[in-house]
Amino acid sequence: MSLLKNEVDILKRVPLFSGVDSSKLKLLAFTSQVVRFKAKEMVFEQGQAGDSAYVILSGKARVFVTTPSGPIDLAEVGETDFVGEIAILCDVPRTASVEATTDLTALRVDKDCFAELLTTFPAMGIAMLRELGFRLSRTTAELVASEERNGPH
Repeated sequence: MSLLKNEVDILKRVPLFSGVDSSKLKLLAFTSQVVRFKAKEMVFEQGQAGDSAYVILSGKARVFVTTPSGPIDLAEVGETDFVGEIAILCDVPRTASVEATTDLTALRVDKDCFAELLTTFPAMGIAMLRELGFRLSRTTAELVASEERNGPH
């Protein structure tokens, strides 16, 4: 199986891209860059400017934020997960860091290419809103649970 076909097959399984036809996914895969990271290597760091997002093709990574009291893990991500989209959607610095926990292969999706896909496929924008809403809801619930365990500061 060609690498491009493999990338397109993985992109089809990414919930965000489920409504996008194969020819556009092939174009996305072709215009994106395959990048590899070793375990413990940073994919990107909180506070950096974001010019791309990443679809994880294989491997796992941890998403975390750095706080004055130390790092806080937010999620573990793996194959078909999409990370780094907030920085390219909102033109803000990276809101979290992503570190490979195993050897990791990802598709680096350029900001402009991603914006074009969102314009062409409104359903993709709705899927992204749902995913971001779900993440916000989960993070809020975790913060509430943490406050209940630790008491007010």
